[in-house]
Amino acid sequence: MKHGKRYVDSAKTVDRTKFYEPKEALETVISTAKAKFDETVEVHVKLGVDGRHADQQVRGAIVLPNGTGKNVRVLAIVKGANVDIAKEAGADFVGAEDMTQKIQQENWMDFDVLITTPDCMGLVGRLGRILGPRGLMPNPKAGTVTPDVAKAIKEAKAGKIEYRLDKTNIIHCPIGKASFGADKLQENFDTLMGAIVKAKPAAAKGQYVKSCAVASTMGPSVRISPSKFQA
Repeated sequence: MKHGKRYVDSAKTVDRTKFYEPKEALETVISTAKAKFDETVEVHVKLGVDGRHADQQVRGAIVLPNGTGKNVRVLAIVKGANVDIAKEAGADFVGAEDMTQKIQQENWMDFDVLITTPDCMGLVGRLGRILGPRGLMPNPKAGTVTPDVAKAIKEAKAGKIEYRLDKTNIIHCPIGKASFGADKLQENFDTLMGAIVKAKPAAAKGQYVKSCAVASTMGPSVRISPSKFQA
């Protein structure tokens, strides 16, 4: 892959042979975030598990103490009294059959999180082929299928993120914006990594955290020693 001059110049400031301390790594990432927009800072963690096995899945959700810096658009698919509850809690879109039809017929996807209740999963289940590949399918483990709609919506708005393995056993998660500064980003980083370490499956053998790196949207990655995060 050919990189632009800005990336190449930033990459020169990163020591590829070095494992950085988390704070130093985040300070370096901030210094390389030179795009004209406020770049998102992401964490990439490779785990020593095999996600093809159900007993080695790593998945969950946490509220970052400083949020993500993103305006999260929430769709609530609910019925009855939960309609008013969802609206009062701040959901951007609320409905049931009308919203599922809009997604199916119009390919409407103008939302970031879908929250629903157990009694509406029959409706939402029909959207699996559409929502699944986009990572938008609600799940009880992520707290997006819940009878407490108000709490789920408020947490999503406050910066709740879901972490889960991809097909290569890597977790990719945003932890905020470059403008947050190193201290707030580290608080979010520590919260995320603490949750991932705590979620270590009993069936996982050997080294759990294989590698860890942080990077901004347009910048080079900076490595952090995985030995810091062994459960």
